[in-house]
Amino acid sequence: QRALPSEREARVLLDSYVRQGLQARRGHEQLIRLLLQQGKCPEEGWSESTVELFLNELAVMDSNNFLGNCGVGEREGQVASGLVARRHYRLIHGIGRSGDIAAVQPKAAGSSLLNKITNSVVLDVLRFTGVRSVSSCFVLPMATGMSLTLCFLTLRHRRPGARYILWPRIDQKSCFKSMLTAGFEPVVIENVLEGDELRTNLEEVERKIEELGAENILCVHSTTSCFAPRVPDRLEELAVLCAKHDIPHIVNNAYGMQSSKCMHLIQQGARVGRIDAFVQSLDKNFMVPVGGAIIAGFDENFIKDISRMYPGRASASPSLDVLITLLTLGANGYKKLLAERKEMYGHLAQELSALAERHGERLLHTPHNPISLAMSLTCLQTHSTAAVTQLSSMLFTRQVSGARVIPLGLEQTVSGHTFRGFMSHTDAYPCPYLNAASAIGITRDDITLCIKRLDKCLKSLSKEAPAEKSESGSPAEDVDDQTVP
Repeated sequence: QRALPSEREARVLLDSYVRQGLQARRGHEQLIRLLLQQGKCPEEGWSESTVELFLNELAVMDSNNFLGNCGVGEREGQVASGLVARRHYRLIHGIGRSGDIAAVQPKAAGSSLLNKITNSVVLDVLRFTGVRSVSSCFVLPMATGMSLTLCFLTLRHRRPGARYILWPRIDQKSCFKSMLTAGFEPVVIENVLEGDELRTNLEEVERKIEELGAENILCVHSTTSCFAPRVPDRLEELAVLCAKHDIPHIVNNAYGMQSSKCMHLIQQGARVGRIDAFVQSLDKNFMVPVGGAIIAGFDENFIKDISRMYPGRASASPSLDVLITLLTLGANGYKKLLAERKEMYGHLAQELSALAERHGERLLHTPHNPISLAMSLTCLQTHSTAAVTQLSSMLFTRQVSGARVIPLGLEQTVSGHTFRGFMSHTDAYPCPYLNAASAIGITRDDITLCIKRLDKCLKSLSKEAPAEKSESGSPAEDVDDQTVP
């Protein structure tokens, strides 16, 4: 960079204009320099022009963008569509090498730097959101379920004789299938009902350890973020048990990064006991497209082992998406979103409680769940069994997405294992209920509109049910035994 313009530039522009332009560019470059030096999420968000300047600087470091480059290999970053190239900012080579997803590619210095910077920035975010002692992490271009599978496969090399995974029940198929895909036998630990909440059965976990033998157990697979009335597992107690019996502990923290309570549980679990790795989704926590996850932990060597387990190179898209998002938001912007989500949780609870009271229902008391809420549907069930399942379809067709209606008595077989009371996290929860969550990005308008439409649906169903009974002499037949996803 030159402090003064050349003679040719001086003839085109006045010196003062050139100096002003250089000064403006240095402002962008200073932000980039600080990012590279510190490896932390900037306090204040960048402008789009700064983000694009940074990405373009990275792209020109990849061999496919070299002027005069001659590629004669099978993977040289050729792209047939200009639209595709622009979508990826011409960062075509992906991340990692065939033996390690964290390794540097000699012909893709820009993409490799992107990978390193993203992992460093995400590590900083993990720390300021609550897990202060986390030592290492990396972004993986697979969603939560497959990322959990990779953790289990890595543990296989450390515990080759282990066969079982202890799993406090959560009715979410990908969690269950992540263990089966890795070739292990899940041992389902049924939850215990405490008030309205479903909580970890610690006595059963300890009994299974004694029954199966600690050496035959690959790990304990626990959960933080979940649908009410289930609440986050007792992570501290589980971590102590794992440390006592020398059993690894993997935590599914899918959308727990947005909750200070979930992150505190992980920090405390690692402090008092053992947590080997915790996995979180990119799309649920950072509002980016589906397809990425963060694997993090407190033993840098173990996290490196997981990254080496990934076969081949990987897509850079999830890393690119989350880096752009965090640079645009900045640490303060992301913290603001987390604070707004927490505020909206209180507002949603208040509105849902008032609605429940108007319809003779109640908001289930689940204080240990910081994200999800549940409202009973007992009165609706007494009107008509069909009305409960019909409510789910009505909400979906009225563009209320994310709400889950849980009827009684559902059975679901997942890879040969039958779950009674599926979706309720227990064999027989006392009542049917409706779930709603205050997740990152939710707005007051979302809540207002949801409550308004839910209110109309409940009024409609309450009126229809008695009419159906009087005409047929019995409740309407349940023709839809599955809830809308």
